[in-house]
Amino acid sequence: MSKLIIFNKPFQVLCQFSSDGDRKTLSDYITVKEVYPAGRLDFDSEGLMILTDDGKLQAKISDPRYKLPKTYWAQVEGIPTQKDCDALVKGVKLKDGMASAVSCRIISEPDLWERSPPIRVRKNIPDSWIELVIDEGRNRQVRRMTAAVKLPTLRLVRVAIGEWTLIDLKPGQFNLVV
Repeated sequence: MSKLIIFNKPFQVLCQFSSDGDRKTLSDYITVKEVYPAGRLDFDSEGLMILTDDGKLQAKISDPRYKLPKTYWAQVEGIPTQKDCDALVKGVKLKDGMASAVSCRIISEPDLWERSPPIRVRKNIPDSWIELVIDEGRNRQVRRMTAAVKLPTLRLVRVAIGEWTLIDLKPGQFNLVV
């Protein structure tokens, strides 16, 4: 029987088990042996990661050809409009080609855990939240897409991968699903 772990990756944790100097890694949180990340999440991003010992499932989650939707909540600098969301769905030009969201919507500030350290707040520049669903997963894709529509990402939290969600996991917690 294969193992599947739903993990809430904290901010500034590397998506690998091997040590990298004094930065935290998955081994600081995951005690289950012989599981591997199915995809990655940037060092500066938070939220849902799936780990498994099932190679086929790992490929289904991480390989772009399977088009598994990944849902992100992005706190952006500025005030997004429906036009911005439409542009993200239509597609924006990045250095490595066009990228488009499956969906985008403006959301109210989600009820999330405090981030440590917190994001830098600027008195004269508002921030807002959008929900983006993508089915690729290129390097820093969501951050580059929001920057392309002049809405730099301040905080990025992945809340779902396909059918899996964070449920009620706090940062650093995981559930083992057998």
